[in-house]
Amino acid sequence: RESDHRAWTPVSYTVTRQNATVQGLTEGKAYFFRIAAENIIGMGPFTETTKEIVIRDPITVPDRPEDLEVKAVTKNSVTLTWNPPKYNGGSDITMYVLESRLIGKEKFHRVTKEKMLDRKYTVEGLKEGDTYEYRVSACNIVGQGKPSFCTKPITCKDEIAPPTLDLDFRDKLIVRVGEAFSLTGRYSGKPAPKVTWLKDDIVVKENDRTKIKTTPTTLCLGVLKSVREDSGKYCVTVENSTGSRKGFCQVNVVDRPSPPVGPVIFDEVHKDHMVVSWKPPLDDGGSEITNYIIEKKDTHRDLWMPVTSATVKTTCKIPKLLEGKEYQIRIYAENLYGISDPLISDEMKAKDRFRVPDAPEQPIIKDVTKDSAVVVWNKPYDGGKPITNYIVEKKETMATRWVRVTKDPIFPSTQFKVPDLLEGCQYEFRVSAENEIGVGDPSPPSKPIFARDPIAKPSPPVNPEAVDKTKNSVDLSWQPPRHDGNGKIIGYLIEYQKVGDEEWKKANLTADSCPETKYKVTGLTEGLTYKFRVKAVNAAGESEPAYVPDPVEVKDRLEPPELILDANMAREQHVKAGDTLRLSAVIKGVPFPKVSWKKEDHEVSPKADIEVTGVGSKLEIRNTVHEDGGTYSLTVENPAGSKTVSVKVVVLDKPGPPRNLQVSEVRSDSCYLTWMEPEDDGGSVITNYVVERKDVASAQWVAISSSSKKRSHMAKYLMEGTQYLFRVAAENQFGRGPYVETLKPIKAIDPLHPPGPPKNLHHVDVDKTEVSLVWNRPDRDGGAEITGYLVEYQEDGADEWTKFQTVPMLDCVVTGL
Repeated sequence: RESDHRAWTPVSYTVTRQNATVQGLTEGKAYFFRIAAENIIGMGPFTETTKEIVIRDPITVPDRPEDLEVKAVTKNSVTLTWNPPKYNGGSDITMYVLESRLIGKEKFHRVTKEKMLDRKYTVEGLKEGDTYEYRVSACNIVGQGKPSFCTKPITCKDEIAPPTLDLDFRDKLIVRVGEAFSLTGRYSGKPAPKVTWLKDDIVVKENDRTKIKTTPTTLCLGVLKSVREDSGKYCVTVENSTGSRKGFCQVNVVDRPSPPVGPVIFDEVHKDHMVVSWKPPLDDGGSEITNYIIEKKDTHRDLWMPVTSATVKTTCKIPKLLEGKEYQIRIYAENLYGISDPLISDEMKAKDRFRVPDAPEQPIIKDVTKDSAVVVWNKPYDGGKPITNYIVEKKETMATRWVRVTKDPIFPSTQFKVPDLLEGCQYEFRVSAENEIGVGDPSPPSKPIFARDPIAKPSPPVNPEAVDKTKNSVDLSWQPPRHDGNGKIIGYLIEYQKVGDEEWKKANLTADSCPETKYKVTGLTEGLTYKFRVKAVNAAGESEPAYVPDPVEVKDRLEPPELILDANMAREQHVKAGDTLRLSAVIKGVPFPKVSWKKEDHEVSPKADIEVTGVGSKLEIRNTVHEDGGTYSLTVENPAGSKTVSVKVVVLDKPGPPRNLQVSEVRSDSCYLTWMEPEDDGGSVITNYVVERKDVASAQWVAISSSSKKRSHMAKYLMEGTQYLFRVAAENQFGRGPYVETLKPIKAIDPLHPPGPPKNLHHVDVDKTEVSLVWNRPDRDGGAEITGYLVEYQEDGADEWTKFQTVPMLDCVVTGL
């Protein structure tokens, strides 16, 4: 029954066990229960519960918490979160217990001592590099429930993740002036990245119109009421210690263009039309100019009339004008986003304002030759139309008719070289200018000129220098002047001046006495120092003087010897035996040096012809032999010094004889020959050896090898028992040298060895002082017939054998025992 009711309600009538489940109770209400036993006789008394029982689910410890996760890891802390258990055990959770275990240890240790109800906790004070695993348990009034599943092992280290960047905008963004725009996106990274905004590589700063908002995961740049200056390349950089990411957006804030740039230029003005031009706007509004709108207005009326609204050129023809009226022009620029303010021109009257060019000023004539002259003039006023051509005319001074000098156009040059003049004639020239209106008046005639080559004084001689001197003379040399003044150089004047004097003296009185570019100044005083100068002379007169750079002291010149080697004095000279050896060199020096030839520091062979001239020396040896080779030296010497050059001469000849010819390994049909290379290879590499043999009974040598490059040879195919001589010669590219021969004949027989031991030695008879012995022949005779057998005996116990005698047969009687 319910505790607040008096009526009992039956639960079951058929219970035979000592327990029963009461169903249909209401949670939270209090009940009393009673029970009675029954048999076939009847029901016994009831037994009642002593106190009321409140109906509620049984209370247990909570289930394990769920979803234990690691949210952050640093080198000394770990942050964990978890969800509550699915079932709290029938009682509210009173706290959570977080435990950790150091990997390698067995026990878990409680992390928190205080009571904790939050489901997030940061474990701090950890050691960098240590690895832990964690678990968490829930507690209610009953007690502590099962722990959660452990986390994976967590190593204490700073978490690192490179930045990521996810942008909500594209590469390009077009915005109308006055509108707002924003650039947004999301980012991540560990450690938390730094976000930087740049515009055209300059850091963006916040102001009244520019706002920057950055959260731990999102970024935003916003611009209010955009202006043209907000256009540019925007860049957002997300950067931490592991790297950086960048995002770009080209923002173009567009507007209608600014007005075209003036002034309006009237390129052409006629009575019925004009041609005007202008410059594009300084600012196209961020969009290409699609069109110019041109209008015209009579200045005495207020009405603007359209001319065209469909041109992209910055020039336009204004048609349908009335002669004498004044007009203004206005021009608009247009792009996709609107039409600019107008550019208005000055007033301009419609009338023809062009004429033929004016007459040029009097032309100037220059660079006259015997058959040509250059006419030069200044550009005249062009009459309002560009000059397209100049007309140059000529006439002889006494004639009356002007003749055009060329039919070809002359423009834009304001000078012309007139060809085909007659030498000696006098000419005048005039020039006219032409434009598209017509040909203007001619200029006044030029001053008359005669057609002939001009003659001017020559330029100075070039590079005068003192090339030699003695105790009373100096030799000068120079080069002709660069310009002869269009006149033939007659000759040269040479002057000299003693250092310290002011007066220049003439070395020659007339130029034709020195037509060459050299001169010997004589009659000078030994020991004094002089300056020299040279002038060139033509029909127009003397040139400016050219000076010898340095003063010259007059004395005998002293120059150390100098050798200029001919090709045959190269470092090594090869001569074939029998040819002629020639060595020569050019010798310089003042005074002329003493010449001496040496070979290996000794006098040269008497067969050498030595010739010395005033400019050089030559050594010649005819019919050279090998002994003429060696190092030849040429020494030249004077008081100023000496110089020596050497040349190694190799006389190329046949090689000498090979050395140390030896015969070994003699057999019945062969033997082995060895030798050494010749001491002298003749100056050329040994190419091969020739080997020959001869039977001592024969007079004929027979070649057994003629191409061997080795210094040994196996002589085969010998006749057994025959005696042979051998010889060897070396060859190079110049021939075969002398032979070297074996000293004594070699007999072709196999080498001899001692015979083997006799076989089957035994006695056949014994007496008191003698023994009869017999034996058989040995198995091998050693390569020769056996000539006898040596018989020896030894007393038993003695160390030495005693020789008895040598016998020819296979038996012997030993006596005297």
